[in-house]
Amino acid sequence: MRSIIWNAFLLAVLGVSPAMASGYHVVQKIPVPGDGGWDLVTCDSRARRLYISHSTQTQVMDIDQLKLVGQVEGTNGAHGIALAPDLGRGFISAGRDNRVVIFDLNTLKSLGTVPAGENPDAILFDPASGRVFAFNGRSQSATIFQAATGELLVTPPLGGKPEFAVSDGHGGVYVNVEDKNLLLKINSRGMSIEARWPVAPCEEPSSLEMDRSTSRLFVGCGNKMMAVVNARTGKVITTLPIGEHVDATVFDPQTSMIFNANGEGTLTVIHEDAPDDYHVVETVPTQKGARTVALDTATHRLFLPVAEFGPPEPATPEHQHPRPSIVPGTFAILVVAP
Repeated sequence: MRSIIWNAFLLAVLGVSPAMASGYHVVQKIPVPGDGGWDLVTCDSRARRLYISHSTQTQVMDIDQLKLVGQVEGTNGAHGIALAPDLGRGFISAGRDNRVVIFDLNTLKSLGTVPAGENPDAILFDPASGRVFAFNGRSQSATIFQAATGELLVTPPLGGKPEFAVSDGHGGVYVNVEDKNLLLKINSRGMSIEARWPVAPCEEPSSLEMDRSTSRLFVGCGNKMMAVVNARTGKVITTLPIGEHVDATVFDPQTSMIFNANGEGTLTVIHEDAPDDYHVVETVPTQKGARTVALDTATHRLFLPVAEFGPPEPATPEHQHPRPSIVPGTFAILVVAP
C-alpha cells in the first residue's frame, strides 16, 4: 500500500496521471563491438553498470558514460547474468559449455566455474538462501549452488523446459516452464518444488518479473499477452495484450510501470493501478529483434540489445529451422527513456 501511495504522489508531482505517464521513446543507439548472438542483459543501478551477454563474452557498459569498460571472458554461449553485490561476485550461464562462470564484480576476472545441466539459460541469486539457481533448458533441470563458495548442491529435475525465473527475496523462487504452460514455486532453502500452477490462458510463458511489495508476478506469454499471477495462491488475476515474441519483462517499483520487450520491435508499457488492476499505457516502437531489456531504477531508462538481420544460415540436420543471420558490425544497445 505504501508503494502505491508513493507512486500516486510521484505522478502528481510530475503533473501527470497514470494513464498519461509514459512518453517512453528511443533516445539513443550505442554501437557495441563484436558479432554473434545475444540474450539477456542485467543492470546494476548501484554500480552504474550494464552487463550484456554477447556470444562468447559478457560485455560491461558504464550506463552514465554509455561506453564499454570491460568484459568477462570465457562465457561461451552467454545467456543470463546474476549479481551478488554484497559478495562481490557475479554469475553467468555459459550455455554452450554447460557451466556457470563465477566472476569478480570489481576486476571482471573469472573466479572459477560450476558444472551445470545442458544449456543453462536463466540464472538468479537468491539472497534469502545465499544460493544461485541456474535453469537448464535442454536437460529441464535447475543447478543450485552456494554463491559464496561455488559448492554444487543439487540439480533437481523440473519436469519441463524452464525459461525465466525470479526470486521474492524471502525464500521463494518462481520459474516459467515454457512447454508445459506452468509456473513453479521453489522453496530456496529446502530446494524443493512447493507448487505447480497452470497459467492458462497464457501459452508458452517466457518472461517473468515480480512486484515484491504486492506479491504479483508478471508473466510474458508467447500468445501475445501478459498474465498477472498472485504469488501466494498461483491464481491468474488478469491478462493484458502485449506484442509478439516477448522474451523479457521488467518492473519499475517507483512508477509501477511494467515493460515487456517484444521481438517484433515494440515495447508494451503497462501500469499497475492496484494489485489486481492494470491497464496498457502505450506501445513504444523499438527495433525488430529487441526482445530483452534491463531497467536502471535510478534514471528509469531501459536498455535493449539489437542488431540488423540478414537471410537465415543454411539448414543443418541439427538446426532444421535456423534463425536469421546477424549482419556484422550492427550490434548495439538501444536506450529508451521517458
